[in-house]
Amino acid sequence: MHGSHNIIGAQIQENMDQMLVSSWFHLHSSVPLSYVQPPESRPGTAVVASGKTIPVVDLGVHDHVEVLGQILRASEQYGFFQVTNHGVCNELIEDTMNVLKEFHGMPAEEKMRESSKDPNGSCKLYSSREINNKDAIQFWRDTLRHLCPPSRQFIHFWPQKPDTYREVVERYTEEMRKLGVKILEVLCEGLGLDREYCNGGLSESPLLLTHHYPPCPEPSLTLGAPKHRDPTLLTILLQEKDINALQVFKDGEWIGVEPIPNAFVVNIGLLLQIISNGRLIGAEHRVVTNCESARTTVAYFIRPTNETIIEPAKALITLHPPIYKSITYSDFLTIFMTKGPDIEPQLLLP
Repeated sequence: MHGSHNIIGAQIQENMDQMLVSSWFHLHSSVPLSYVQPPESRPGTAVVASGKTIPVVDLGVHDHVEVLGQILRASEQYGFFQVTNHGVCNELIEDTMNVLKEFHGMPAEEKMRESSKDPNGSCKLYSSREINNKDAIQFWRDTLRHLCPPSRQFIHFWPQKPDTYREVVERYTEEMRKLGVKILEVLCEGLGLDREYCNGGLSESPLLLTHHYPPCPEPSLTLGAPKHRDPTLLTILLQEKDINALQVFKDGEWIGVEPIPNAFVVNIGLLLQIISNGRLIGAEHRVVTNCESARTTVAYFIRPTNETIIEPAKALITLHPPIYKSITYSDFLTIFMTKGPDIEPQLLLP
């Protein structure tokens, strides 16, 4: 019996080593063929705008009208902005980044055991993309994702290693919830909606995704994440310091999002683009790799419950007719998973 356990353990280890990029990247001096992007998608061939950056909004400014104007303009013109003086303490930001880097540094078998306790998949660890076809082009990343509603409904499925994981990540997601409410209320006010329009069902099913991008031997050939928009109302991202990797597509060129210590990157998701009837931009973005340093990011996805209807807000379609269909979030996700970057035509009214 003991021998069969050893065989199973060895098989798990072998599968993990094949699956997680962090388990085998150091064994390769070149990018495996399945990770090589088509020529038109390779970062080595795209122009990255020099001297351009996304807006930075200081939430500590006491002039509410000024902050509202900055957030609204950034969301209309870029779909991206960074926030400083946001009220989340630096110690919690550091603790969160450290515990998630520690998780991704654990042995593959241990990481999988810690992230596969829920048979319904509320907590998962995977490589490249969540629903993966082995024949599809792969992406240079490992991802831990789990649901994190304020009800704490799924917390017993979260990793228990590192030892402080649940305690730190629970405090962090609560702070992200508060920050998300604050930003969404400002955006709704700027659009002319009730400040609390996006509260309730539209934001009741948040998700935490931690992406880990190991060093890559040929960064010009592959990507950490492809050109895409997020299937969210809003995404709040914590970047690792000193590593430039996130890029936003605007006016036909890529703009690098330089990490600002203890700032958060906020981007508008496709759902808010629909709710605003196209006024706000769910901007396309991607992640490039580098050959020197591993990079870890923490993304907080503000999302609805599956049965919630996503549609242009009725207050916004009295003067301008709706351009998007009404759709449940579960149907939206189905289209998003199958169409990927080509989703927008599927959402438009005829």
